Amino acid sequence: SLHYEKFADGTVKCIEDEIPFEVPEGWAWSRIFSISQDLPYGTSKKSSSSGEIAVLRMGNLQQGEIDYTDLVYSSNKEDIDKYLLTDGDLLFNRTNSSEWVGKTAIYRGETAAIYAGYLIRIRSLLDAEYLNSVMNSKYIKEICFLVKTDAINQSNINAAKLGSFLIPIPPSKEQIRIANKLSDILYWVNYIVTGKLELQQYIHQIKSKILDLAIQGKFVPQDPNDEPASVLLERIRAEKEELIKQRKIKRDKKESVIFRGEDNSYYEKVNGEERCINKEISFSIPDSWIFVRLKHISNIIGGGTPKTNIPAFWNGDIPWLTPADLSEYKEIYISSGKRNISELGLNSSSAQLLPADSILYSSRAPIGYIAIASNSVTTNQGFKSVVPYNTKMSTYLYYCLKARTENIVLRATGTTFKEISGSEMAETIVPLPPIEEQERISDKIIQLFTEISEIEKSLN
Repeated sequence: SLHYEKFADGTVKCIEDEIPFEVPEGWAWSRIFSISQDLPYGTSKKSSSSGEIAVLRMGNLQQGEIDYTDLVYSSNKEDIDKYLLTDGDLLFNRTNSSEWVGKTAIYRGETAAIYAGYLIRIRSLLDAEYLNSVMNSKYIKEICFLVKTDAINQSNINAAKLGSFLIPIPPSKEQIRIANKLSDILYWVNYIVTGKLELQQYIHQIKSKILDLAIQGKFVPQDPNDEPASVLLERIRAEKEELIKQRKIKRDKKESVIFRGEDNSYYEKVNGEERCINKEISFSIPDSWIFVRLKHISNIIGGGTPKTNIPAFWNGDIPWLTPADLSEYKEIYISSGKRNISELGLNSSSAQLLPADSILYSSRAPIGYIAIASNSVTTNQGFKSVVPYNTKMSTYLYYCLKARTENIVLRATGTTFKEISGSEMAETIVPLPPIEEQERISDKIIQLFTEISEIEKSLN
C-alpha cells in the first residue's frame, strides 16, 4: 500500500513521505517532467513597445489567467519560431520575489505570443484546464515555498525543481469534469467578489456623501435656540487674546475674519484690507453657521523625532506616534503608537506634547490619516495636528477634516511626495456650526458609521 518510484535504470525508491494526501482509486501520482514534453525557459532577448508578436512576462500572469493589458513585443524571428505558445500551454514564473515565484497561468491562444526568460513553459499531456487548477492550488503554493531558493530580494525555482513536483492525475474524462465544475464554481466566486468590491465602493461613496452633507448643514435640522457660531467664535477670540497676553501663543501677523457681504459673496478682511474668497468656498451653509480658517479656532502643531541612537531618549512613558500607527487604524480615538519617548527625548527634539482631544492629522506619506488623542501624546514630523481652543469641537472637526482632506491634498506641495505645511494647514477653510449642532452632527455620523461598519464586517 506504499508509494514507490521506478527510475530508468530499473531502481525503485519508496516515496511515501512525499505523498501529501490520498487520491481515489483510478488516480495516480506523477512528476511534472513525466507528463510534460519539456520545461523550457523563455527568451532572454529584450522586448519593446512595438513589434510583431506579444512577449508575455511575469506581470501578465494574474490569478491563473493571462492579463493582456500591459504587453511588450518582439520582432525576432528566431524567438518567434522557438518560443511560440500554443493553446493550452501553462506559464510558470520561476524567479523574482517570494510572492511571485510559482504563479502559473494558462494560455488560451487569445493573441499570438511568446514568453520571457523568467517564465517556464509547461506543455502537458493532461487536460490543460485541470492542470492549471492544480498549479494554482494551495498544495502547489506550499511546495513552491518549501523548494524555492532564496537570495536577497530574490527567490528561484528552476526547471529541475519544477519537474520534480508530484501531480495527482485523475482519469482523462474526470480531469475534464473537474475542470468544468471548477469553472462553474469560480464563475460564482468571481461574481460574488465583484459584487463585494462594488458594495465596498458604494460604502465609501456613502461615507463621503454623509460627510459632505454634514459640513454643509444638510445632515441634521438646525435649532433656532442654538447659540450662533459667530458667538462661539467671539469667545474663542477672547480666549486667544488672553493666551497672547500670557505669552503662551503668538499673535498671528495676518489676523483675519471671514464674512458674507451684502452681495452674498464671501470676503476676508486681513490687516484692514478686504478680498473676495468665493474661489475658496465651494458650498453654502446655514445662516447660523460661519466659515473660518483652522487658525481662527485652533493651533496647528508639528512634531519631531528624538535621535534614535540615544537610548535615553526612548522607551519612556510618553506616547509617540508616526503616520504608520494610523495607517490601518479605524477608531476615532487613539492613546498610543508602537513606541514611546522619554521626557529627555521630548525636551531634546522638536516633538511637542499634545493635549487630549488634539486631532492628529498626517501631513505627508500620505496626507489624511487622522485620529483624536484620548490622552497627551507626541508625534513625529509627519503630522500637522490640530489643537482646538474649545475641545468640545474636536469630534466635529475630526469629521470635518476627513471631508476636507481632498482640498488639503490639492494645496500640498512636493515632488517626491506631497506634504501640507503647517502654515498652509492653518489656512484650511472649514464650516463652523453652533456648538450644539456640532454635537448632533457628530452623534449622527457615529451612529450611521457604526451601522455601516457592521455591513463591512459582514463582507469580510
